[in-house]
Amino acid sequence: MSKLQPIRGTHDLLPDAMRQHRHVVETARATAGRYGYQEAATPIFEATEVFARTLGDTSDIVTKEMYTFETKGGDRITLRPENTAGVARAFISNGLQQNLPLKYFYAGPMFRHERPQKGRQRQFHQIGIELLGVAEPLGDIEVIAAGAAILDALGIRHLTKLELNTLGDTESRDGYRAVLVDYFTQHLDKLSEDSCERLDRNPLRILDSKNPGDREVVAGAPLFSDHLTDAARDYFAEVCAGLSAIGVDYDLNPRLVRGLDYYCHTAFEFTTEALGAQGAVIAGGRYDGLIAQMGGPPTPGIGWAGGIERLTMLSNPHAPAPRPVAIVPIGEAAQARALMLAEDLRRAGYTVELGYSGNLKKRMRRADQQNARAALLIGEDELAAGKATLRDFDSGEQSDLDLDTLVDALAAYR
Repeated sequence: MSKLQPIRGTHDLLPDAMRQHRHVVETARATAGRYGYQEAATPIFEATEVFARTLGDTSDIVTKEMYTFETKGGDRITLRPENTAGVARAFISNGLQQNLPLKYFYAGPMFRHERPQKGRQRQFHQIGIELLGVAEPLGDIEVIAAGAAILDALGIRHLTKLELNTLGDTESRDGYRAVLVDYFTQHLDKLSEDSCERLDRNPLRILDSKNPGDREVVAGAPLFSDHLTDAARDYFAEVCAGLSAIGVDYDLNPRLVRGLDYYCHTAFEFTTEALGAQGAVIAGGRYDGLIAQMGGPPTPGIGWAGGIERLTMLSNPHAPAPRPVAIVPIGEAAQARALMLAEDLRRAGYTVELGYSGNLKKRMRRADQQNARAALLIGEDELAAGKATLRDFDSGEQSDLDLDTLVDALAAYR
């Protein structure tokens, strides 16, 4: 029988990796909380329609990457490939339109069947925020600022740059779509098969193509910024001015787009060159048409998602494991007292390791392997005297402490 391995595109989060993962999530949660975003969680799987309707029937995610299957009851369900659609579904299902504006933070696993590579797995994890019910540019500014603040708190903002673009309003998009169709129609012989199929349905998605031939054609395409209405141009100007006012630097990227119709106005990405080809660590945009497209009331929204694996790779320094105090009983009589002492210290907030078996040498070796801060030795003599011997592993010093006052005496090791 072959050795069992994790499924391709998945990975185990063992303690060292899990600490890094948790550090990203906890830092993001705390920072988002200062902006008023409260944590919410939606199911890991949804009705397939939730994603098929929102991501577009012809998108690569829907046609190639979703994990979709039929339940025993005949329902078609899909493991979530992203979380914005789930949040929007939750908004509709729970009838939350009377509670606007709503501000959500989330963290959890997503699933896409794509080629695994560094920083991109088939089960991957994201943090994200969604702001529902705010149509003003101030919402765009706040959401982007929260992303920048999280990167700052993780110590990696300097490794990223914010790329910004506008997708305009509906009138802008309709006008630009016509211009794009006319341009790409003149270059059909150079476009990939996928892009030719997208030309009628969603020409903006051609701008996202990674095909080298498509990229050459896209390089000469008309710019969205040349086809904005005055209202859309003013909206974007206010977003840019607000970001500048609060010290969030940005670069304009006229090729940054979102192909789906429910996106509008601001699109943005925090990108980095430190991870090779996987440049985006946070990506988002305004999606005022999403909830209405899903059958809910017209509701503006804006948000972003960030890849935890990529953020972890970028932040790099390992979050250290807590250094325990090791209790080392010597002899059977001391074992029962050590058990009670360990519980007392844990309840007082100490990280404590209690060796399960072995002589003094074996237990001390284990304490060293655990990178213990200190060891408390308790033998028959110590019990008789009501004391324990404290050995500080950093300084090498040794001292006797009263058992009755250990909780306070060990304050420096908590």
